[in-house]
Amino acid sequence: MKTILTATILTLTATGAFAASHCAAGKTLTDGTLTIATGNPAYYPWVIDDAPEAGQGFEAAVAYALAEEMGFAAENVTWVRTSFDEAIQPGAKDFDLNMQQFSITADRDRVVDFSAPYYTAPQAVMTTVEAVEGGATPTMDSLKGMKWGVVASTTALPVVMEKIQPDQSPLVYDDNANITAAMQAGQIDAALFDLPTALFTAAVLMDNGVVLGQFDPSAAESPDQFGALMLEGSALKPCVDEALAALTDSGKLAAIEAEWLQDAVGVPLIK
Repeated sequence: MKTILTATILTLTATGAFAASHCAAGKTLTDGTLTIATGNPAYYPWVIDDAPEAGQGFEAAVAYALAEEMGFAAENVTWVRTSFDEAIQPGAKDFDLNMQQFSITADRDRVVDFSAPYYTAPQAVMTTVEAVEGGATPTMDSLKGMKWGVVASTTALPVVMEKIQPDQSPLVYDDNANITAAMQAGQIDAALFDLPTALFTAAVLMDNGVVLGQFDPSAAESPDQFGALMLEGSALKPCVDEALAALTDSGKLAAIEAEWLQDAVGVPLIK
């Protein structure tokens, strides 16, 4: 009995010492567990089949790589769901990290914390077969004459207004689903998404969708970069940033991007 008890104590002591050595120790909602949020539902190519726990899809794969780098085994990762707008509001959170294609902006950064970027997303124009057949081309002159729809809570509105400067004021919608419905109904003929979302929406959610072109992210003054969202003042942020830096330096982050976002190849640049 004494031998068993001694072994148990040594095991618990070693485990505690090991956990205490981790940057994230004592900084998560539940000690020893990393709680990550995604959308409800979560879409391809970010999460495959709305099942983030499978680690399939770009953000799901990055989440597990990040967790591993931070010292959390896959079984110690817990998933919760939030809406996009709910997550960016100030106040208490039911997650440690939220990975839901959040563009890092100064306004948002005042009320929540962001990790270092894990993806720089080229923005892409989605339109319809009918618009292309009517003469739409991946040029700024062509974009100006199109009827635009934007989601109010995203970075699309300032890009459309300041960079494209369309002839008609864009129509504003609550979410991507409403934009897609408006485009299919012929109310608008163009919308701006990050490239993977544009590819998915055009190919899966629309019968007549086309990705007309993409903007060069390297030419943008403020490229659209995605960061993991955290509670304002989160003690976990340095740990997340350190882990992301390690994944970048090792090439693992680039490999995950190549695996899950390689379908982006071949969309022309807008000139």
